[in-house]
Amino acid sequence: MSSLSIRNGLDVDQMVKTVQLVKDQPSLAQFEFRARNVWVNGGENRSTIKEFYGAGAEDQSRSVAFEFTNGEPPVLLGHNEGANPVEFLLHALAGCVTTTTVLHATARGINIRSISTELAGTIDLQGLLDLDPSVPAGYREIRMRMDIQADCSDEELDDLLAFAREHSPVCNTVCRPVPVKLERKGARRAAVA
Repeated sequence: MSSLSIRNGLDVDQMVKTVQLVKDQPSLAQFEFRARNVWVNGGENRSTIKEFYGAGAEDQSRSVAFEFTNGEPPVLLGHNEGANPVEFLLHALAGCVTTTTVLHATARGINIRSISTELAGTIDLQGLLDLDPSVPAGYREIRMRMDIQADCSDEELDDLLAFAREHSPVCNTVCRPVPVKLERKGARRAAVA
């Protein structure tokens, strides 16, 4: 592989071929990601992620599942078994915006030297605890501060970050209403008389 076709750690030739393939066959753009979660005790639960559908087939590239332990700090009745789910959301948001930035910088011919991001989100627990119906249960605001060093102008960077914010799948999901259907698996049906 020619080092000239690598930018920001991505194979530019492969990226161009992939984009063209999706343009030619839009059905290849349809993906379904999956996670499984099991409660352990108290605020601790574990998620495993392995299988997904994408590019027209079930993916076979992962031989081992990724495992994530969700926990809570003692002030929220936990034992710091792991980051809590709203902290994982910040991790997912940072990771997705960073990856989207790198992908589109690469497509634009921008070389990135470094990226680091700080995130902070504010939550009022009155929403979670159902103490005030006017308070949302989730984040009220999430602030991201990205330090990005790249070989381009400030204007190009500002345009890139605005584009990445709009095209990051996690950021887009967080920023717009997305239906989440919660149903009980194996629910018994009421007997019909």
